[in-house]
Amino acid sequence: MATAARNIAPGEGFDLVFNAAGVLEANGVAPEKAFRDLDAAAMMRAFAVNAAGTALAFKYFLPFLKRDGRTAFATLSARVGSVGDNRLGGWMSYRASKAALNQIVRCAAIEETRRNKDSVIVALHPGTIETPLTQKYAKGRYTASAETCAQNLLGVLQRLAPEQSGGFFDYAGEAIPW
Repeated sequence: MATAARNIAPGEGFDLVFNAAGVLEANGVAPEKAFRDLDAAAMMRAFAVNAAGTALAFKYFLPFLKRDGRTAFATLSARVGSVGDNRLGGWMSYRASKAALNQIVRCAAIEETRRNKDSVIVALHPGTIETPLTQKYAKGRYTASAETCAQNLLGVLQRLAPEQSGGFFDYAGEAIPW
């Protein structure tokens, strides 16, 4: 990320940065169904990508958002990262790393609002994107193509106001509890 940021010409200002990096099956290990399945290396990898990776995206790319006018920085999260919405348990590494990501988003929003009061910094849940990986996890739940998910999320971003910065929203624009 540092290398990518160094390759951006000085003075360029972005209206939108969208971080879509994330990992569900870290180190080839499927999400845990119970604590007996917990793999420390896979958990650390999930945190490295989902939480620390997002923090580094903010570190290196927030400075490129324009200082005036509406800007947005969105990062993919997941509904399972909601502590308040967890009714099933399991998936500890992924859930916890996405919950950490959500807190990082909140911190970034507070910091960026000091620089630009019209900024919108949010975590977005895209729904289940139709991929070979997600086929085994969807089990009758709503799924959509990557194109549809991207269109949905861009639509949500367009409708969000600066007062909603620091929030967590799904593909329909509904707030997700922390």
